[in-house]
Amino acid sequence: MDARRQDQLIEELAGHLKRWGMVTPGIAFLEANKPFSFLGSQLLLFVQPLLGVFVSPAVTSEYVTLLENRDNIERLIRKLEADARHTTLGDALWK
Repeated sequence: MDARRQDQLIEELAGHLKRWGMVTPGIAFLEANKPFSFLGSQLLLFVQPLLGVFVSPAVTSEYVTLLENRDNIERLIRKLEADARHTTLGDALWK
C-alpha cells in the first residue's frame, strides 16, 4: 500500500471518530494499545469472514496493512490530536 492510500485511510478513520464524538476516547484507546497494534491487525484477519457482511475483504486487508505498522498508529493519534486542538480552538473562538 502506498503512502497516499495510508494517508487516506488515516483521514477516514479520524473522520469517523470525529463524527461519532469519539476523538478523546479514540486517542486514549490507541495510546494504551499501541504496543498491540500488530495483534489488532491479526485479529482483523481472524474476524474478516464476519466483517465481510459489512465491509469488503479488500478494505479489511487495507486496514490490516495499516495497523501492522505502529508508526501508522502514531500518525493516526497525531491526526486525532490535531483535530481535537482545532475543534477546541474553533469552539473557543465562536463563544
